[in-house]
Amino acid sequence: MIKVSLDCFPCFLRQTVTALSQLDVDDAARYQIIREVLGILRDVDVERTPAYATTFMYRTIKQRTGLDPYAVLKRKYNEFALGLYQGLRHQVFNSRDPLWSAARIAIAGNIIDFGIYESFDVEKTIARALEDVIAVDDFDFFKAELQRHDEILYLFDNAGEIVFDKLLIEVLTGMGKRVTAVVKGAPVINDSTMEDALMTGIDKHCHVMDNGSDAVGTDLNFCSQDFIKEYERHSFVISKGQGNFETLDGCRHKNIVFLFQAKCDVIASHLNLTKGSMLLKGQLKHQQER
Repeated sequence: MIKVSLDCFPCFLRQTVTALSQLDVDDAARYQIIREVLGILRDVDVERTPAYATTFMYRTIKQRTGLDPYAVLKRKYNEFALGLYQGLRHQVFNSRDPLWSAARIAIAGNIIDFGIYESFDVEKTIARALEDVIAVDDFDFFKAELQRHDEILYLFDNAGEIVFDKLLIEVLTGMGKRVTAVVKGAPVINDSTMEDALMTGIDKHCHVMDNGSDAVGTDLNFCSQDFIKEYERHSFVISKGQGNFETLDGCRHKNIVFLFQAKCDVIASHLNLTKGSMLLKGQLKHQQER
């Protein structure tokens, strides 16, 4: 299990300041929110994941302002990714192995993360992902699991990024797989919600549901009973993004494929990798590590 480390604390505060910079609120309100976040950090449970702590930080910002800090940027990056979609789709379905290509592009899309980065180069990251070597590449595991499972639970991460996930879902449904895609129940950072799924047309390719939660990652303690039933019913999960990895790493009763980039030192250190590493990481039930 990934736990809060000392290196998380400056990142927590930076995320708070960055989120507040997106909002039209006065300085007095900003300072009050920062004081409240500092209180959360003072009492943070270091035996839990970083995602657990950031959930309460972002809840505080929303509760005190009544605003979603990243609403405008989410729409912007949905539109940006949709502008790349047709070209990438052509590239995927005309490649030697559409599943391989779509999975790599989905990993590249994970770069769109305003909780970690203030700027990024999506197209350069796609080109890097389509090179032959990534840090962890359990593609054979992925293919084997797809042969064993006709139903897949696909946990989304960020807005914009989900357009690249749509490509992978199109490949999966073309293989005859039934995909249930999962968005957040309410805004948190730039994570995908139902609004983003509808804007990007995901619903035309698979069933989409929300998890009833505004928590970072997938923490079942915060999720709706409807989602938990679906989660328990599926034996194979595709998990996108670092937050979902934090909260599901070591899950002992699911076969999971994690598609993400290790975007901070804490996660990279946990994996014994360098920051920025790309991963297609398989995890078998009853198995802590691969």
